[in-house]
Amino acid sequence: MVTVNRKLLSTEREKLILQALGNGVRTITELSQSLKVSEATVRRDLQSLEEKGKARRVHGGAEQIRFPRIEPLFNEKTALHAAAKNQIAELALKFIEDNDTVYLDGGSTVQRLAALLGSKRNLTVVTNSMTAAAELTESAHRLIILGGEFRALSQTLVGPMTAGILEHLNISKAFLGTIGFTVEEGISTTDPNEAFTKELVMKRSKEVFLLADSSKIGHPSFAVSGNINSIGTLITDPGIPDAVVRKLNKKNIKVVF
Repeated sequence: MVTVNRKLLSTEREKLILQALGNGVRTITELSQSLKVSEATVRRDLQSLEEKGKARRVHGGAEQIRFPRIEPLFNEKTALHAAAKNQIAELALKFIEDNDTVYLDGGSTVQRLAALLGSKRNLTVVTNSMTAAAELTESAHRLIILGGEFRALSQTLVGPMTAGILEHLNISKAFLGTIGFTVEEGISTTDPNEAFTKELVMKRSKEVFLLADSSKIGHPSFAVSGNINSIGTLITDPGIPDAVVRKLNKKNIKVVF
């Protein structure tokens, strides 16, 4: 890291910190000495970078966040953060009323929600998720499955062909999963076709609920989907940072955990 000899703006400091973290974990003391600022200032800069999804604080220092390059197989994802996902699904169920028209996205957390819909009556369920559909094939609910290109990794139907059905539907409540999420950009995923379908759903829905455990908060993925202002409610777990909750509330996004 290059040592500087003048007072830097916060954006300049953050850029230099990211450059330093590109070579591995750096301690707060190292960053403080290189930037010639207090450790308290470095901590504030690291908090800002973490909220933007660009860095992760570790004990005594920080490391750089890189976009996820490899998405886990669906069956592998179901085992990750299982308790948090169950809690999120139960919270999401409270927002569904009898006779609603709902959309269920792909993802293991949304699949858990699909498994709970037996307690509701007379729903119309639209989904691009093969696993969510499988949970509902023997239910009394009306089930509409989108056409599209099958994406084996997420067990979903995605891409431009999904528009043929979605553009003719009005959805009351959409429940979306995600690979990544930041306050600045909102939802992101590893696949552009999946991002395309999510964005269409948000445009056709009166209310959008994002189901995401706190491990995904602040960590962007490759393809951004829609606009963060399209999200009305984030349903997550208590691990979400307080600073992120405050920023989302300022954007009129309700946070439930």
